[in-house]
Amino acid sequence: MSSSDVAIRISNLSKRYEIYARPRDRLKQFVIPPLRALAGREPGAYFREFRALQEVSVEVKKGETIGIIGRNGSGKSTLLQMICGTLHPTSGSVQTCGRVAALLELGSGFNPEFSGRENVYMNAAVLGLTQQQIDARFEAIAAFADIGDFIEQPVKTYSSGMVVRLAFSVIAHVDADILVIDEALAVGDAVFTQKCMRFLRDFMEKGTVIFVSHDTGSVVNLCQRVLWLDKGKVVKSGLAKDVVEAYMHFTQQEICGDKVFLRTVGGASPRPPKPEREVQTADSAIDKGMAVTFFSQLDAATGWETGKARILSVNVLNADGMEMPVLYGGEQVMVEITATVNERMDSPLVGWIVKDRLGQILFGEHTYTHVNPPLSVKAGDTIKAVFQFQFPLLQNGDYSMTVSVAEGDPFSHILHHWLHDAVVLRIASDKIRHGLVGIPFKSVTLVNLSRGGL
Repeated sequence: MSSSDVAIRISNLSKRYEIYARPRDRLKQFVIPPLRALAGREPGAYFREFRALQEVSVEVKKGETIGIIGRNGSGKSTLLQMICGTLHPTSGSVQTCGRVAALLELGSGFNPEFSGRENVYMNAAVLGLTQQQIDARFEAIAAFADIGDFIEQPVKTYSSGMVVRLAFSVIAHVDADILVIDEALAVGDAVFTQKCMRFLRDFMEKGTVIFVSHDTGSVVNLCQRVLWLDKGKVVKSGLAKDVVEAYMHFTQQEICGDKVFLRTVGGASPRPPKPEREVQTADSAIDKGMAVTFFSQLDAATGWETGKARILSVNVLNADGMEMPVLYGGEQVMVEITATVNERMDSPLVGWIVKDRLGQILFGEHTYTHVNPPLSVKAGDTIKAVFQFQFPLLQNGDYSMTVSVAEGDPFSHILHHWLHDAVVLRIASDKIRHGLVGIPFKSVTLVNLSRGGL
């Protein structure tokens, strides 16, 4: 891309730290190696080297939202600090085009002894606003933060949520070109988080966002591209969905450790959807204006497996157990998942989730809380989980179902077979729906009470 299209250019960026075991080793490192070098001898070192970031290169174009994922200690925060200019690289370079506003560690940049008002003025000034500009925007900043009289109290008296409110309010009002957000929204309450998300979506239409989060659903939802870091290196970079799925595989393997090995599975070309077909029903709760067509694509689904269990089929059926290519919103349906077991399992757990095209989880279920006591199976057995429920009302578009077989309970388990997008669902509705998931209404009425009703 041309230079005029680039908001951030990172070239061969590295950060190296010297870790000293004892304070006196610093003095030794300062004095002895130069003397040894003058004498023509090997200088030696009195420290252990730690590379927080190693040869990272990436370009972010203007108006793009890019996510950065990775385990704790992978180098995410180090990279963000160098983008913001609060940390200098050991080698390489970072170039930014425009004003950068950042929400990094909780309370970073705030003086705990200063009041909220004083910290607003100080942070906004650091970000390039003049005294007059801050005066003009202070009331809007205070209103967005919505912390009341605490704005005049020292920040050290704030809760973690109040600190985030004030910090985000500042960066939302400084006319930044680039926003850098590092996991800070995780401590905010639901109402304020929604306010921040609305601001972010508006900002994303014109500005550049660097978003770091352990919430992979939010990363897929918000970001076009994702950079995955591990031990300071770029493991994978590309489309958000692809990188997040690879990262999920990696983290699940880390959880399993040496007990099991997760093999990558799937990847064949998906099959075309089945044609729509009319289904008659008399249930008044069913919305005939919302048709659901679906098809199973186990061969094309990607994921991983340990070899201890394997999903054989996934079917979506009507209330009578018939495989119908078309269902309606609000209709009673059944999801059947059949799997084979290759080794003894004392507590098999079968589950599924439905996600929208942005990777947001809308609904799902697993067998553990419904099957008590847990089922015990031996090698060679075939198991089938059947879930009966009323299909919700969804907006037009494509959705996918991820399915899995695990062993254990919802809090501690090993995933033995996981398949992304095992079933694809296409919603065609003649109505405009609000929210991610709707509910079937049996009836809706409107009467004029002043005229005694209708």
